[in-house]
Amino acid sequence: MTVPIAKLSFWGVRGSTPTVDPATWRYGGNTPCLEFIAPDGTQFILDCGTGLRMLGSRWAAPNGGQSAGTHIFVSHYHWDHIQGIPFFAPLYSENNEFQFYSFRSKYLGRDSLKQVFETQMALPYFPVDMSAMNAKRKFQEVESGESFTIGENKVTVRSLNHPQGCLGFRIETPAGTIVFATDNEPGDPKLDMSLRELAEGADIFINDAQFTPEQLATTRKGWGHSSWREGAKIAREAGAKTLVLFHHDPDSTDRMIDNILRQAREEFDTVFAASEGMTITLGDAADRVQAHMPGTRTALRREAQFRARVSGVTEGGKQFEEETMVRDLSLQGALISLENLPRLQSELQVTMEAPGVDGLQSMRLRGYVVRIDAAAEKGHSAVGVVFTD
Repeated sequence: MTVPIAKLSFWGVRGSTPTVDPATWRYGGNTPCLEFIAPDGTQFILDCGTGLRMLGSRWAAPNGGQSAGTHIFVSHYHWDHIQGIPFFAPLYSENNEFQFYSFRSKYLGRDSLKQVFETQMALPYFPVDMSAMNAKRKFQEVESGESFTIGENKVTVRSLNHPQGCLGFRIETPAGTIVFATDNEPGDPKLDMSLRELAEGADIFINDAQFTPEQLATTRKGWGHSSWREGAKIAREAGAKTLVLFHHDPDSTDRMIDNILRQAREEFDTVFAASEGMTITLGDAADRVQAHMPGTRTALRREAQFRARVSGVTEGGKQFEEETMVRDLSLQGALISLENLPRLQSELQVTMEAPGVDGLQSMRLRGYVVRIDAAAEKGHSAVGVVFTD
């Protein structure tokens, strides 16, 4: 029997405005855009920030161009969630077909979604207007509480608490359920309950974590965003399996996000911080959520192998320490060959000697297990680790 597989890819994870600050390179600086391929081949795009351009540059038509088109869900109309549209190359090809979904804005009335796209490309804001786009385009306004099916997948829409409105989306597939809830501020009891219902039992719960709890309670109160602590609380109450922290503040450096992630993992078992290039697979045979960082986000990779001492916790909860080899070393993480099988999301301590200016230097690193390829070598597993220190 074929196991249904779904794939979630992160093309933009930053909130408010793009950033190219070197201190944010590891998690990425493009604004929100996710791609979700359901088991039946249906392609969903969630939000159209600057990450959409990157998706377009690596575009492959779903199902080899044999599907009924791509379905694009726009959470709301603020710049950081639509600014990638004029630069999405597949919209300029007549062979493509796209269906857009979002809410009717009270500020624009009927055909809000189409109006927003036309206006941002109108003179003098852009050199060509929307008529330059040759792809087939359809626009569908949806309302909070509405549910409908696309292929074998059920989509549910709920309102979130954000200035000028915002929608959260739940997509249920045979491989699992994802919930996308960016740009939401806790504090409205009715909308808080609606979000919990939306996230109920989700395999992947993607939640706004732009501000720290301290910021949310003081200087950023009323700005329409959430924190890692609120995300962990909702994930626990809703019984979600995996929490993904999303919509990182442009002023949050990689180190700051590392710290946010560390705190979140103290309150919820399985947490990832969204990173450009990260992919999550649902429905594999091992029934695990697997997060993987491809080569595009692991710059400065060293293919040489380094001897190391690694300690951690096995799946059975037993402490272990072993001598091994670290390979594919990068600023982001590494692959480590281990006899012991560590627990997914558990912390590993890695001590190794690597070449430096004055010869070999001892390095002590801390990271989290994000991927396990069991029995990749005889008697060993290849363990993917993302470093935080």
